[in-house]
Amino acid sequence: MAQYNKLVRDKIPEILDTKGVAYEKRVATQEEYKVELIKKLREELEEFEVAGDVEELADIMEVIEALKLLPEYVDVEEVRKKKKEERGGFERMIILKGEK
Repeated sequence: MAQYNKLVRDKIPEILDTKGVAYEKRVATQEEYKVELIKKLREELEEFEVAGDVEELADIMEVIEALKLLPEYVDVEEVRKKKKEERGGFERMIILKGEK
């Protein structure tokens, strides 16, 4: 049986219940939640790098949406827009080559 100890989507316990899968559940502290969200983001990014499909991209976006709700990141959308205004986005697909 696979072992796990990780942050999961809110409805996963219900899904496991309907399948008769045994598990232990607890709620993370605020500090632990942030750490676990960052770990989840890394996990989802690795899965996206391998699969490259829309499902994995959606998972990344869901984790980012959760991070945006944390107090220290509530201004992230304003910061994103300001950076895009000042430096642009990635629409023009520019690749630079040079030395650091």
